[in-house]
Parts: sequence; C-alpha cells; structure tokens
Amino acid sequence: MSIPVARRVGHDGARRIPAVNPQHFRNVLGRYATGVVAVTAIDPETGEPCGLAVNSFTSVSLDPPLVSFCVSRTSTSWPRLKAATTLCVNVLADHQRQVCDRLAAKGGDKFGGLPWALSPGGAPVLDGALAWIDCTVDKEHPAGDHVIVVARVTGLDRHDDGGPLVFFRGAYGSFEA
Repeated sequence: MSIPVARRVGHDGARRIPAVNPQHFRNVLGRYATGVVAVTAIDPETGEPCGLAVNSFTSVSLDPPLVSFCVSRTSTSWPRLKAATTLCVNVLADHQRQVCDRLAAKGGDKFGGLPWALSPGGAPVLDGALAWIDCTVDKEHPAGDHVIVVARVTGLDRHDDGGPLVFFRGAYGSFEA
C-alpha cells in the first residue's frame, strides 16, 4: 500500500511567505460568501436615523449573547452610530440591494424614502429585513484599517420571510434553501 504524497498549492518551492498583494487578498477572500446587514441607530445629536452596510457580521457568544462586525476606520457613519444608546443590526433580504447601496454610500440622506419602524431598543428596523438584533457596543478592537466591534445583544427577532442578500466575488446575489 502506498501513502499518497502531499502536494503544495500556491507554493513556488521556496520556504518563504511572499508579501500579500491587497487586490489579490480581496479577490481570494471574495470567494467566501457573506450575508449583508445594515447597522442602524438614531443619532443622539440630531434625532435622525443613521446607518451603514456591513458584510463582516457574525455571532460571537451565546453566554453572554454577543455579535461582532467590522467597520472601516475612515467611516464617517460609525462615530454617529456608536454614540447612540442602541444599535440595530438588520439582516438584509435579497430584494434589499438598493437599501444596501444607500447605506454603503458616503454622505447624503441615507434614509430618505426608506420605510422603517423603531425596535424595542429604539433603533431603526428596516421594512423588509429578515431579522433585527438590538445591541449595545461592548468593546472595540483596532484591527489594521478596520475596527472590530463586539456588541452585546439586548433583543432580537425574526422580521420578514425570504432569502438573504449575499455578497460573493464582489457582487450581490441571493441564496435559496
């Protein structure tokens, strides 16, 4: 019986680790499908809704209930969101691509014409979102050009039915179970 010989992929035979090209990094990691969420709040200074789109959302812990997401250090929306008492993570549905685009854009009235209601914690729940998760910022961890936000869940529920908005290889799509 012969034992198969392991082969190396992505290796030129040398025992060195090459520098990682940022565009190649983005292209390779883009092969990992992610869901898309909108993080929303009421700006405590203006009383107006604010938000941003995120595709780096994940559950962290059941006890205590924690979630996390990453935000660019250059985000102009994040300072307004983190100043709020409560954040709401809205799990976006496959038909909410335009909502995602609006919340991903810089500046402007992101909520103009978007229907929403207040969550029990007082943050915007977007009409059509699959689920909402009220939370408060627990910790922020610097991580390169982003900040990892860990948030404590204070309430959550299903909202609408349908498929999720999925981000894969630089494009949006859907998933059917």
